[in-house]
Amino acid sequence: LQQRRGLRLSAPAAIQVTVRDALNQALDEELERDERVFLLGEEVAQYDGAYKISRGLWKKYGDKRVIDTPISEMGFAGIAVGAAMVWLRPVCEFMTFNFSMQAIDQVINSAAKTCYMSAGSIAVPIVFRGPNGASAGVAAQHSQCFAAWYGHCPGLKVVSPWSAEDAKGLLKAAIRDDNPVVMLESELLYGVPFEMSEQAQSKEFVIPIGKAKIERQGTHVTLVAHSRPVGHCLEAAAVLSKEGVECEVINLRTIRPMDIETVEASVVKTNHLVTVEGGWPQFGVGAEICARIMEGPAFNYLDAPAVRVTGADVPMPYAKILEDNSIPQVKDIVFAVKKALNI
Repeated sequence: LQQRRGLRLSAPAAIQVTVRDALNQALDEELERDERVFLLGEEVAQYDGAYKISRGLWKKYGDKRVIDTPISEMGFAGIAVGAAMVWLRPVCEFMTFNFSMQAIDQVINSAAKTCYMSAGSIAVPIVFRGPNGASAGVAAQHSQCFAAWYGHCPGLKVVSPWSAEDAKGLLKAAIRDDNPVVMLESELLYGVPFEMSEQAQSKEFVIPIGKAKIERQGTHVTLVAHSRPVGHCLEAAAVLSKEGVECEVINLRTIRPMDIETVEASVVKTNHLVTVEGGWPQFGVGAEICARIMEGPAFNYLDAPAVRVTGADVPMPYAKILEDNSIPQVKDIVFAVKKALNI
């Protein structure tokens, strides 16, 4: 009636949702949607998850759908891979991806290679998820970024969300995918609220794996990042904008398959490239992006060498002041942009 009278109806407002709650929503919706989906890992059930990602799911779905496991990553990852081979859809949580090294044989040799080695007759629809990269004050054995490790391996898909919408849409897409997917989350983002659109609140909202997102339009330099450094890039872009430098910020979202076309199109427009990541520099995600740009058509549009901003090439220190200097900060991105633009 209001529309007939010519009154304009406003769309439902976007809401603020933390990354933790977005992941919880995604798990809840997919457990409800498909009875083949189940969650397993350390403390995911009765304790509601070490980071409360699975809060309330055990009470709602019971012991067969949300399963507490012993502290044996090789064991429960192997159980999950076996379940996926008989067409269940397990979501295997690592309390941190640093502990996934205990199960790397299951992830790489069993999950990633089985479809190829069976000539496509055996799919492995599994999700390995959990916090990745640096947290705060947890030192060297708990602070590695595994994006380059798992992104190196054919047969895997690797996603790395930044916002709440990323987290929800990518996890739902990963659970529905017929291939093994590694989902690298950031513990430091779990409690951060992001605006979630009306579309993202839908139970059918998914983000296509392999598609990057331009978070900010710009004309002078392309910034490419994934996970938490996307936020740092947006902060650096705001600082640089006051000095007349407009940065285009690309949220990579997926490490493998990599959406290099979006990066190329941006470099063609801006003529400059800076990559940002929390991982180590050697053989990193930024190194791969730079190589792809050098080998492709966008190389001819670069007006200066690409610049990488990475974590320090050292095991993560425990002391806070050393930790801060081992992780890319906003000031490091600003410096790199000015270096690329020679200003």
